[in-house]
Amino acid sequence: MTCSPADRPLPETERTRHRRLREQGSLERAELDAILAAGFICHLGVTVEGTLMVVPTVYGSDGAALYFHGSVASRSLVASPAAAVCVTVTHVDGLVLARSVFEHGVNYRSAMVFGTPRPVTDPDEKIKGLRCLTEQAAPGQWDYARRPGRKELAATALLALSLDEASVKIRTGPPDDGEGPDAELDVWAGTLPLQTSWGAPEPDPRLTPGIAVPPHIADRTQTRVSTVAAGQRTLPRGFRGTGGSSGAGSRVPS
Repeated sequence: MTCSPADRPLPETERTRHRRLREQGSLERAELDAILAAGFICHLGVTVEGTLMVVPTVYGSDGAALYFHGSVASRSLVASPAAAVCVTVTHVDGLVLARSVFEHGVNYRSAMVFGTPRPVTDPDEKIKGLRCLTEQAAPGQWDYARRPGRKELAATALLALSLDEASVKIRTGPPDDGEGPDAELDVWAGTLPLQTSWGAPEPDPRLTPGIAVPPHIADRTQTRVSTVAAGQRTLPRGFRGTGGSSGAGSRVPS
């Protein structure tokens, strides 16, 4: 029987192997998919004309690849077609406030995707990728708004990055010093959850009178922007702070 991509564990490579805070790492493809599905903004790390740039951009995931606008990255790909990039997606779920500053941390979900993106030139795939990207941010909008025309498609740079090489880290749960010497301190400890929700739609001042907010937009009011990934877990003892998805990382991200 052939396994679907979601059933296969994430492969470990030199770039994705968890070297620090391994207890936060995950090889479950389902957790990668959940992290990507919960957002629509990624940060693209790419070298452009010898200068490293990290560019925020919208993305869409179809379970096999990430699609994202590639105007900046395209400049690098033209000069170095085999140039690798790193795309990160991070959701902050709260602060972990311990009894000592050293034990403070962040509850988060993070994914890093490595690889060489390819320009999407096939017209059918470009439509598919742009729809994926649009629906990731605003479900229902592709079928509601005017779709891109031929000239707009030609002027749009779209890149696809395979999800074959990815790394995941997740931190959940309370502080780690509840059973140590600092537990005797007269200091409050716990977590401060962070939730982001959509506000009420604000119409364009030049909107033609009588056009109502469509249900697929109105229904998002007060809904969570990012939901916690399925299968979240409390980490074993020994956790301190938070780190990046692979080897590098700081105790508390700045």
